[in-house]
Amino acid sequence: MFIDLFSPEQLTILTQIILIDLVLAGDNAIIIGMVASKFPTEQRKKIIFWGIGGAVILRIVLTLLTAYLLQITGLRLIGGLLLLYIVYKLYVDVIKGATHEDNIKVDNSNFLKAIWTILLADFTMSLDNVLGVAGAAGDHYGLLIFGLVLSIILMATAATLISNWIKKYKWIAWAGLLAILFVAIELIYTDIKILFL
Repeated sequence: MFIDLFSPEQLTILTQIILIDLVLAGDNAIIIGMVASKFPTEQRKKIIFWGIGGAVILRIVLTLLTAYLLQITGLRLIGGLLLLYIVYKLYVDVIKGATHEDNIKVDNSNFLKAIWTILLADFTMSLDNVLGVAGAAGDHYGLLIFGLVLSIILMATAATLISNWIKKYKWIAWAGLLAILFVAIELIYTDIKILFL
């Protein structure tokens, strides 16, 4: 019955969105956890709360903005090229196991600076997730909202678990990588077809 609600195209998009979210949603919560760990226990919960709250608002705004921008001819090409770079970055970080967690400098003297660090890191890392999900969803706004809600739930609750899964089962990372690659190629092809063919 549930399957009847979706066409084969929508099921494909749904699968892509879930894979993209699985591979990309974990980063944000890991950063929040890293920043919070540098603070005393009583401040840690506040930093996690405000960090996740800020990240959720940022994610909603970025998703709505990206969904609108990807309707503009020429910007899909740029979005597709950005996603190709993200695929390369993920391949290096996730598949090859290189990590840049030490690159984030945390000033543990100030609560507001910690929140700012989280929001800045979240902005750069939300962009790949939002671009991937918005690119996959296209004009299926129901699926776009599903992808947004799923990424928020994963970020807030299961990020560490997902991060461990990806380290343990490399096929999850590969599947997510291929889903993002497919979306990137589709975005690039759509604009090239309109602009040049």
